[in-house]
Amino acid sequence: MSTGLLAGVALLGALAGLAAPRVARHFTAPPAPHVAGATPNAARDTRSTPRVVGAAPGAVRLAGAAPGAGWGAAAGAVVFAGLAAALGADPVLPVLLVLAAVGLVLALVDLSCLRLPDPLVGAAALVAAVGLTGAAAASGSPGRLLGAVAGAALCFVCHVVLAVLPGSRLGFGDVKLAAVLGLPLGWLGGSSLALGLLLPHLLHGVLVLVLLVAGRVRRDTPLPLGPALLTGAWLAALTA
Repeated sequence: MSTGLLAGVALLGALAGLAAPRVARHFTAPPAPHVAGATPNAARDTRSTPRVVGAAPGAVRLAGAAPGAGWGAAAGAVVFAGLAAALGADPVLPVLLVLAAVGLVLALVDLSCLRLPDPLVGAAALVAAVGLTGAAAASGSPGRLLGAVAGAALCFVCHVVLAVLPGSRLGFGDVKLAAVLGLPLGWLGGSSLALGLLLPHLLHGVLVLVLLVAGRVRRDTPLPLGPALLTGAWLAALTA
């Protein structure tokens, strides 16, 4: 890919990163009371509020500390440029760029309130399914769709097993996101899929260890896994 096109893709990523916090606010802020005669607590949708059961008193957690617009723009530019540099003119590139834009919003929401909203995860699934079908038609390789479906199934099963283990803090929002990310990873091939399964938990484990050593969290402090799932999938896609 030429330098000019790469710069253009990076600019698109920066714009997506700037827009991501605004979109994320719709999924993190509790709705204002609007029911006539209802008390604020009665009208409030508690499903939209941050859930931090078990957080250490006084501990600094990642949730609620989402990066600002400047960091979002920088992250978007790096993510988009990395994908463009790795995949070039591959027909799957536009699909992964749209998924990356949705992923930026998902990461911000998870960092803010430990949630991966079903509408966003569903949108990512729809983009992946429709986009990969189009990419298969454009590239004349419909067989790769089987790899995508197999990747999604493997990611789903592996994360369901992790979620039901005793003492697991893995939520089913993470399971659903992992299954969606398995679609493009399976499309990209076995090595990308294997890395996409391993890297998120390695990155998350290292981060938790660093925070524990620094005294920023306790063993029972809930931390978001979504950003690690997305980062690991992105790094795996760069190896395709």
